[in-house]
Order: sequence, then structure tokens, then C-alpha cells
Amino acid sequence: MGPGTEPGTGSGAARRRTDAYALARVEREHGKALHGFLLGLTFGDRHRAEDLLQETLFRAWKHPEALESPAHGSLRPWLYTVARRVAIDARRARLSRPAEVGPDGLEQSPADEDRTERSVAVLDVREALRSLSPDHRAVLLLIYFRGASVCEAAEALGVPAGTVKSRTYYALRALRTLLPGYDHGHLRA
Repeated sequence: MGPGTEPGTGSGAARRRTDAYALARVEREHGKALHGFLLGLTFGDRHRAEDLLQETLFRAWKHPEALESPAHGSLRPWLYTVARRVAIDARRARLSRPAEVGPDGLEQSPADEDRTERSVAVLDVREALRSLSPDHRAVLLLIYFRGASVCEAAEALGVPAGTVKSRTYYALRALRTLLPGYDHGHLRA
């Protein structure tokens, strides 16, 4: 039984593995060049290039026949071909699954917005608006919910612009007392 065979495999050609010394020699002789090649394929991503280099060396370990007698006298073309195929496979695998998101992206994701909180706020504001006087409610509906200017609201209500301003002020003040715990921005939505 030779140094590259496993016990109990008979001729063992199909189950042979490259010994550690041969693999170390391949890495010593071709590792730097392969890493540089893979850096180019990964657009300078060192971590990905190192992972691909390890996968290339793993495949070389699984195919000792390629290491023992290279067809063209040099092992490097075979290693480059394997490395390129490994990089292509890794890229295809990345593109076939959803994009990876870091922990910061998860915290700021629009999908994580709590719609329940917003629904409760809408219900609270509606209830608070019902408790206002009809004059105050009419002013807030025109200014904040329909987007009317002070002059447009004054014309629609048949009152002076100063009255619209004071009713708006007192209506918002009343809402703040009716809606404790909400900041001023919630009252404008």
C-alpha cells in the first residue's frame, strides 16, 4: 500500500487522497499566485479570496492524480482552472440566495416597523379629536389633515386668520393634554 492510499481500499485509486506534505508543497509553490488570482476575481475581497483558495486546495487534495502527473508539465494551469470554477460556483451560490444583511440592517428594516403601534396612535388621535370642541376640531381637520393654509382655512370657516391661528394653538394644546406620552410629531401625522 502506497503513501497516498487508505487502508482497506484494494487498489485505492478512486479513494486516494493527497498526503499532507504534497499539499503543503502545492500551497508553498502556488498559494501566493493563486491568492492573487482569486483577489482579482473577488474584486479585492481578501476574506472571500482566502476562502476560495482553501476550497481550491481542498479540491486538489481530493484529486491526487492531478498533482502526481500534470498533463502539461505544470500544475498551475490546472489549479487556476479549479480556482476559477470555484469562484464562479461561489458567485452563483451567492446570487441564488437572498442578500446577506448585517445586524444594523435588521434594526433599520422597514419590514420591522410596528404597524400595531401606528394603528393604536391613529385610534388615540381620533378619540382625542372627538373630545375637542367643533370649532377646534374643524380647524385641525382643515390645517393638518387636509393641508389647507391659514388663509384657506379662514375663508372656509368664515373667520379671520388670527382666529384660525389661536384655535389651532388651543386645539393642539388640548390634544397634548389628552394624549400624554406622544411627542409633538405624532400630532401632525
